[in-house]
Amino acid sequence: QVQFAESGGGVVQPGGSLRLSCVASGSSFSDCSAKWDRQAPGKEPECISAVNPRGDMIKYADSVKGRFTASRDNANSTLFLKMDTLKPEDTALYYCTRGGNIRIALPPKPGRGTQVPVSS
Repeated sequence: QVQFAESGGGVVQPGGSLRLSCVASGSSFSDCSAKWDRQAPGKEPECISAVNPRGDMIKYADSVKGRFTASRDNANSTLFLKMDTLKPEDTALYYCTRGGNIRIALPPKPGRGTQVPVSS
């Protein structure tokens, strides 16, 4: 079973950029699709990106398309999310999970994720 640990979050101003990382451990990371999900305060979880095992097929939610770029480094078992032109509505807890279905997002497990507050 793959386990993930996210990092890279922090306060950022509107229009700014941030790069999140997610290091995987356990079963072979390179064999599985992986996703970035997020949950904003008071809202349902949302999957914003799904990356196939080779990293050459990447899907994005409409809410982040053109602003966020997901990638992966299988040699280092790491998933990345580069976020540009951040908006206040991007404020959320960001976390990664195994899977490739961008239509499904589950709440994060306790202690998981990295916070991204977008505020001036």
